[in-house]
Amino acid sequence: MIGFLRFVGLMNAAIWFGAAIFFTLGVGAAPFSPEMKELLGPKNAPYFSGAIAQIFVTRYFHLQLACGVVALLHVLAEWIYFGRTPQKRWLGPLIALVITGLVGGYWLQPKLKELHRIKYGVEMRTSQAQREAADHSFRAWHGASQAINLLMLGGLAVYLWRVANPADPARFVSTAKFRG
Repeated sequence: MIGFLRFVGLMNAAIWFGAAIFFTLGVGAAPFSPEMKELLGPKNAPYFSGAIAQIFVTRYFHLQLACGVVALLHVLAEWIYFGRTPQKRWLGPLIALVITGLVGGYWLQPKLKELHRIKYGVEMRTSQAQREAADHSFRAWHGASQAINLLMLGGLAVYLWRVANPADPARFVSTAKFRG
């Protein structure tokens, strides 16, 4: 059982961290690549590149949420199996990663999606001043999103290291501890 729990925890942490790296360095930039601009055409590329990126981001946050839930269930399973409470110094950052993912997926990304729609004037009654304000706001929130993503990468790297190098205190206390 110990081996299975460690395997599940390590695979989940590796998938979570690997997906974050792959999304940040690969998939996230793909909609804005020269190939995508050529495919969409100069007139369509600015709006549709952002719209495509938002679809990718939504999928990425669903994966983040799934990995976060598995990580919390893993901590719960270890708690039940080993009979010891999780260490606060590791549980706190894990909960922070999950909450950050929730905030990004359910608050920040919908905000960016709406600002993107206003910025490109998808609705006909959007004035030029509203578009410029939305563009300015979008840039600021997108920068914050990127900063949060970099913090998540660092947190996930630490989490992966922690899962790969667990502390192995004995499950049962030896009698040598009571001699004295």
